[in-house]
Amino acid sequence: MKPILKLEEVVKTYGDHVAVDHVSFEVNKGAIFGLLGPNGAGKTSIIRIITTITRADSGQVYLNGEKLGSRHPNTIGYMPEERGLYRKMKVGDHLIYLARLKGLSKTDAKTAIDYWLEKFEITHWWNKKVEELSKGMQQKIQFIATVVHNPQILILDEPFSGLDPINTNLIKSEILRMKHAGTSIIFSTHRMEQVEEICEHIALIDQGKNVLEGQVANIKQQFKENLFEIHYEGQPVLPERAGLQVVSNEGGRLIIQLEDDRASNQILQELLKQSIYIHSFREILPSLNEIFIRQVETDKRS
Repeated sequence: MKPILKLEEVVKTYGDHVAVDHVSFEVNKGAIFGLLGPNGAGKTSIIRIITTITRADSGQVYLNGEKLGSRHPNTIGYMPEERGLYRKMKVGDHLIYLARLKGLSKTDAKTAIDYWLEKFEITHWWNKKVEELSKGMQQKIQFIATVVHNPQILILDEPFSGLDPINTNLIKSEILRMKHAGTSIIFSTHRMEQVEEICEHIALIDQGKNVLEGQVANIKQQFKENLFEIHYEGQPVLPERAGLQVVSNEGGRLIIQLEDDRASNQILQELLKQSIYIHSFREILPSLNEIFIRQVETDKRS
């Protein structure tokens, strides 16, 4: 599949500080891509380059196969972590203003805004001032402002900040709907469980460099340690086998580590022959949070 967005050896410096150090990655159409990294890693600098707020010192950025240029920002929706709403403006006027900045006519802007306000059941907010809204309500208005022009690429920086669980699910469902409609989404957050839930592909940036990239499922397999968890009733007797180590065995929960994960099926078959009840037998894969911490710490030591 031809990528909708491609970065090639992108570099950005501020004085003596290298904020982005030869970063390359691709985002496919209709994919949710996680752009991850600790504070100060260079994520915001990369986003600013993609949105043409700043320019790369070297390297190239391509959008739909074309070099990124001045006409491309209208095809991008960007919701920064620090929200940018004018507190004294009324919601409707504010959304019209922001939609017009993205190239929509006043009529098209009004139609699109009405659609989103009805979808979120907040049409009565039209004449409310932004400052009258809670942080969560402002977040929903910021999201509408980001997607009102139906962007090809949607960049979301901590999109669920300030939202309660109901509104988090509401925004999440819209993100997934837009993905299925072909929108490409770059998702930046510190909440690794959210990344694990909705992202298919990630890039981990640290100290301005791309230190890990790939499909989430493949990365978890790459970092696995051949750990297996068995929940049981009875007294299991593990077979004597080279390369098998008991990590813990307490309260009907047994964790073993194998040198060769292919031996797991044989272990299970031998346990099933015994007079015990197996509730579950599963491989323990590392969470993205564990991988994130491990990789960042490794990068600092190198």
